[in-house]
Amino acid sequence: MTSFSARALALAATLAIAACGKQPAPPPPPPHAGFVVMKTEPVTLTTELPGRVSALESSEVRPQVSGIIRRRFFTEGATVQAGQVLYEIEDAPYRASVLNAQGQLARAQAAIRSTRLQADRYRQLVAINAVSRQDADNASASADQAKADVIAQQGALRTAQINLGFTRIRAPISGRIGRSLFTPGTLVQAGQPDALTTIQRMDRVYVDLTQSAADLLNLRAAMSDGAIVRKGDADTARVELILPNGSVYPLEGRLEFADVTVDQTTGAVTVRATFPNPDGVLLPGLYVRARLVEGVRRNGLLAPQAGISRNERGQATALVVGPDNMVTQRIVKTDRAIGDKWVITDGLRPGDRLVVAGLVNLRPGAKVQPYAVDAAQPPARPSTPPAAPAASPKGR
Repeated sequence: MTSFSARALALAATLAIAACGKQPAPPPPPPHAGFVVMKTEPVTLTTELPGRVSALESSEVRPQVSGIIRRRFFTEGATVQAGQVLYEIEDAPYRASVLNAQGQLARAQAAIRSTRLQADRYRQLVAINAVSRQDADNASASADQAKADVIAQQGALRTAQINLGFTRIRAPISGRIGRSLFTPGTLVQAGQPDALTTIQRMDRVYVDLTQSAADLLNLRAAMSDGAIVRKGDADTARVELILPNGSVYPLEGRLEFADVTVDQTTGAVTVRATFPNPDGVLLPGLYVRARLVEGVRRNGLLAPQAGISRNERGQATALVVGPDNMVTQRIVKTDRAIGDKWVITDGLRPGDRLVVAGLVNLRPGAKVQPYAVDAAQPPARPSTPPAAPAASPKGR
């Protein structure tokens, strides 16, 4: 035997002896999994709906007679009162029309006396056959026509006076007035499409919200089944407003009504709320979001969002620790998020132990070492489980 073969046999013998003395490694302990116990509780259901602010009253000011604007009597952006003069139109032609109507009325009134006297004389003459009955009838008709002419001229005078009054354009409502689109010296016409300015009442405002018709039907179905109890009357429900910068409007509004027609293009229903606006913060056209209380789910289940995930099909799933500490997967249905929790409508039951921590590499069917997590403050992401117990020195 060569020296190389002898050395190989010696090395093989040494390795065999070392292998016989080494013990197999113990299996790793089951992973730790933090859980919360599901329980029912009353859940107040709120929803956020998009909406637009609109003025409680809005009026576009237009001229009712034609003419040249002579003066403007308001400051843009100021508050005006109903009946306040805003513009003055050149009134010389309308004053002349009033004088002309007054003259026509005086002429008609003068004609009444002469025609009445003539009719009386013909009535006496026809009695002695001095004139024909036809002439008497014509005289009587002329007297009646003179009376009718007086009434017509009175109407013409009233029309001329009204048109003269329209040369002073007044505010139809009280509110804040916008910018003036026409300046003195501009020719305006009655019934023109362009408004001179706009007045909006803004001490209270409307907020028109849009809610999905499907969500409204689901809410009504849950209310009819008794799963959801409505708080108070719909007409007195309070609404909270969220402004575009994310701040909450300090004053609460009230829900007024829901429209009786569904928009055919969007499938949404308009819900209207009113808000006080003493400081003019809410401007017409402002985009806002409103938070309103739909009702209370008496036996609601709230699951921490850390315990709900999505599978490859997009379904919401949850891992539950069974009685034998084996993990099973559930397909659940969620309604909405409230804070950092989901409202669960199906898939979980009271008493289930929902895994919310230690989810990394955790698979259904695995055996775990469960430990309770504070339900009031569930971890936002899987946290580090408690340290495993120290290994026994036996076998070292």
